[in-house]
Amino acid sequence: MSDFETVDKKVHQGKNIKRFREMFGIKQEALAYELGHDWTQKKISLLEQRETIEADTLELLAETLKVPVAAIENLDDEGVMNIIGNTFHDSPSAITNNKANNISCTFNPIDKIVALYDEKIALYERMLQEKEEIIERMERLIKSK
Repeated sequence: MSDFETVDKKVHQGKNIKRFREMFGIKQEALAYELGHDWTQKKISLLEQRETIEADTLELLAETLKVPVAAIENLDDEGVMNIIGNTFHDSPSAITNNKANNISCTFNPIDKIVALYDEKIALYERMLQEKEEIIERMERLIKSK
């Protein structure tokens, strides 16, 4: 057996909580608020520094973050790098290309602007017509008196 095969993977549960929290865009204060009155930002900060966390606390955090407990317990640094590598294809330009490829307009924006302009003109013409009709009615009322 080689040395490589016997190396245990180091899982830092506190770092994993921080990773999930940041991935979801949750600040420590907000997580503490969601967890309840016994929790503070400082307590979250200290918890994220701990390598292992008690099972009941881990379950509460997992439930609040809406992630499986196993994800917090088992995600190691190598796994994180694999996720990042697979998601972004190891290339910053791939991120840009993926964003560009996911955007697909089903309409021509210029056509929409022209259509809005035409609607505006039609509305303006209707308003002028109604104004003229009101003026004619008023004139008839004045003449009839």
